Amino acid sequence: MAMAVAQHRMSTSGSSINKHFDAAGKYVRYTAEQVEALERVYAECPKPSSLRRQQLIRECPILSNIEPKQIKVWFQNRRCRDKQRKESSRLQTVNRKLSAMNKLLMEENDRLQNQVSHLVCENGYMKQQLHTVNASATDASCDSAVTIPQHSLRDANNPSGLLSIAEETLAEFLSKATGTAVDWVQMPGMKPGPDSVGIFAISQSCRGVAARACGLVSLEPTKIAEILKDRTSWFRGCRNLEVFTMFPTGNGGTIELVYTQLFAPTTLAPARDFWTLRYTTSLENGSLVVCERSLSGSGAGPSAVAAAQFVRAEMLPSGYLIRPCDGGGSIIHIVDHLNLEAWSVPEVLRPLYESSKVIAQKMTIAALRYAKQIAQETSGEVVYSMGRQPAVLQTFSQRLSRGFNDAINGFNDDGWSI
Repeated sequence: MAMAVAQHRMSTSGSSINKHFDAAGKYVRYTAEQVEALERVYAECPKPSSLRRQQLIRECPILSNIEPKQIKVWFQNRRCRDKQRKESSRLQTVNRKLSAMNKLLMEENDRLQNQVSHLVCENGYMKQQLHTVNASATDASCDSAVTIPQHSLRDANNPSGLLSIAEETLAEFLSKATGTAVDWVQMPGMKPGPDSVGIFAISQSCRGVAARACGLVSLEPTKIAEILKDRTSWFRGCRNLEVFTMFPTGNGGTIELVYTQLFAPTTLAPARDFWTLRYTTSLENGSLVVCERSLSGSGAGPSAVAAAQFVRAEMLPSGYLIRPCDGGGSIIHIVDHLNLEAWSVPEVLRPLYESSKVIAQKMTIAALRYAKQIAQETSGEVVYSMGRQPAVLQTFSQRLSRGFNDAINGFNDDGWSI
């Protein structure tokens, strides 16, 4: 008897019969052919009317033994399962974002704790120095502390010298992105969460102006690096970016010599330009790094005629640290550190050149927002209605902005051809 019951259960579970609850809470059995027919209708119309259900019974002989009320319940259950599946997928996506954001916040907390420890040690050291050295020695030590070593043009004229500068730039950039090389202060209004843009900080009492951002972007590291390298596509203040030289390094990276022009925000100040070394490489943990810094010498780069309308500014070690996340996407650390030579503008305009908040809004936050926007458009999270084409609108917006900035800076407009 027990063997007969077991055989009956095996035959029942192995048959192509699907069970569904009807309105009374009883099982209604559908064959595989019936389910297939209902699924075809559901794909076309998830919520058929009463007339459509009756028509379905008449047109499909295999459904003739099922009552219209039972078919109505099947569609209700099917819509419910579909909704649950979508909700489960959404919650999994949110969970991945929260996990990545939690990891980012924990790393930020560790960095802040290290910064506190560093400041405590520095404070103790300074107290000790005040008791052991005189004021003149203290002044001399301060002068030596703020002296920034300049890379000679001789080093920049050969690949080995450039690689040495690139490795030094990488180390200094990483110390800013994840370490305590800069005293970062959190920008007000930051709200971490799965839908937030990121975590933003600005420099406090450092040479030049600096801003830092951390965020999660649903793109692969190489794609993000490609987007952020094209500075003219997301930074409205960038007039031109030209790569003069590019060559590979022995460790699989690349070194580029880049000339960049930035618009001035007002007619009362000249525009800025940069002659920089940009180094792209991969770390042992799989992270991708794009770091950049100025090469010394005001005469370096393009001809003096091309740069006559510009004041040569300095880019201190800056760049992007892009780390792949488990389950897809990447965590980005962005650092922008500039010395815009505020002495060359009228005193009334110097706050524009000495404010880290301005750099954060114009460059750092703009870069992270643009990368997130591209990720959302790629994944289909953002749906544009009424036939809007974001690429066309963005190109048109860039042309308007460029034409306005050209007029402000007194540059010749190169026309509207795209």
